[in-house]
Amino acid sequence: MQRKNGCCGMGRSPSTGILAATLPGLFPVSPQVISVHITLSLLEPKPERKFGVVVVGVGRAGSVRMRDLWSTHSSSAFLNLIGFVSRRELKCIDEVQQISLEDALSSQEVDVAYICSENTSHEDYIRQFLNAGKHVLVEYPMALSWTAAQDLWELAEQKGKVLHEEHIELLMEEFAFLKKEVVGKDLLKGSLLFTAGPLEEERFGFPSFSGVSCLTWPLSLFRELSLVSATLEERKEDQYLKMTVCLETENKR
Repeated sequence: MQRKNGCCGMGRSPSTGILAATLPGLFPVSPQVISVHITLSLLEPKPERKFGVVVVGVGRAGSVRMRDLWSTHSSSAFLNLIGFVSRRELKCIDEVQQISLEDALSSQEVDVAYICSENTSHEDYIRQFLNAGKHVLVEYPMALSWTAAQDLWELAEQKGKVLHEEHIELLMEEFAFLKKEVVGKDLLKGSLLFTAGPLEEERFGFPSFSGVSCLTWPLSLFRELSLVSATLEERKEDQYLKMTVCLETENKR
């Protein structure tokens, strides 16, 4: 923090408090109320270097990522959007150039890959970018099996790269409210209901993976949980799918 300008002003204001009463003998005459105003300017740190980012997949999640990378938020000052990768021929989006996957993997400008494609492609993209020496941020789920995810974690560790699975829902106001409410309380019984549109299993995986965010809520709230039972109800003609999972805490709640 650096003080840019410090300026003091004196004036009468009944709402500022009585400085003279707390400092007797300081003034040669009986002063009126004194108010002191100090203006501080916080200087944003300038990044020593920017990390080059490529966004893979420009659907809803990828488009939001690109928008945020273009924003004036302070964290964006450390990132430089190099381009995006897509199977579609789009050429450019809002002046951001489309680049091939091969160029993204080999480019010395690219330090980080944001994987925002359909779930079934996550594992392959992560593996390619880690092997190319890039850091990876991936929208959940990282992979469609625990074994594959564990293998990717080990690969990231071997390569000395960051592999981060993004879960934006844990930053929502609703979750923050629940997190605050459970502090210091014992769980007796509870239920969480999540609703969403149907997803193609071929592209997004089994509901326990495409809906993994629904599982991370109770895990983040109550830590160690064990599976008691799970049921799946499906009516394809109505595009209806319902998965019910019963979990219990360490205290068998």
